[in-house]
Amino acid sequence: MKTKEHHFISHSPEETLRLGAFLGKYLTNGSVVALSGELGSGKTCLTQGIARGLQVPEDLYVTSPSYTLINEYPGRLRLFHADLYRIGNVVELDEIGLGEIMGCDGVTVIEWAEKMIELLPKERLFISISIVDDQRRELLLTGYGQEAVDLIKRCIGWL
Repeated sequence: MKTKEHHFISHSPEETLRLGAFLGKYLTNGSVVALSGELGSGKTCLTQGIARGLQVPEDLYVTSPSYTLINEYPGRLRLFHADLYRIGNVVELDEIGLGEIMGCDGVTVIEWAEKMIELLPKERLFISISIVDDQRRELLLTGYGQEAVDLIKRCIGWL
């Protein structure tokens, strides 16, 4: 399987939003975006940008589904936004139905994806976000599979 990595430094939350919006424009039905990073690193900010790129109506505020675990938003493609912060084990993942959602009709973005790394589809975009300072974030984009590799190549041209 093809893989590709690319490092990107975001200098502000607005830049993280723009990156997310760029990604969202090119994500396709069945795309899975797995996000990893500590609290406050910008996972939800990036997801809000992805929602913009998927044309989720601007009057729908995209928030982290920490308590509901999965939020769904309409757009060019449906956005399923999952937050696994409170998930303790694989059994709980089955209970919320995440396995049924991934790779189906829409785009799935998963915060705290490292909690289920072994259950992620082989083809996915994995983004690890690290805090550099109050404003800057380092994002490591890793594409698994041709679609994700092509998306990263588009990003390199845009960044």
